[in-house]
Amino acid sequence: MGTTDLGERVAGIVKHWDGVEVRPYRFGGFELRVAHREIGHVHLGGVADLLMTVRMRRDLVAAGRAEPHRTQPHSGWISFRMRSEHDVPAAVNLFRLNYKRLRGIVQPRSLTFFLTTPRLLADRISDKPAS
Repeated sequence: MGTTDLGERVAGIVKHWDGVEVRPYRFGGFELRVAHREIGHVHLGGVADLLMTVRMRRDLVAAGRAEPHRTQPHSGWISFRMRSEHDVPAAVNLFRLNYKRLRGIVQPRSLTFFLTTPRLLADRISDKPAS
């Protein structure tokens, strides 16, 4: 029995949202777009990259909900590493946040609510192995 890649699982959920298109991503994986704008992309192997505003990136990284993008850490790009199926809902919620922002339906308290509601994200004490 085969296994489904975590990035593929995220794309399989997000593609059902109104107006979302899924395309192959040029570096492998899937790119998700709405209204001709990229919501984000998922790499095979389970890394999701999303372009947020710089303020949103700063807040998400400060709250431990995402990492700065590995090649563009000071831009609005964030990365979220999925290590198990338990991380899929957190990745989907990051896509939902950016989807709503791009559709113009994010309300000012949305990011605060998102950052302070643990059930919306996979809460990890640390991604680093214990010493």
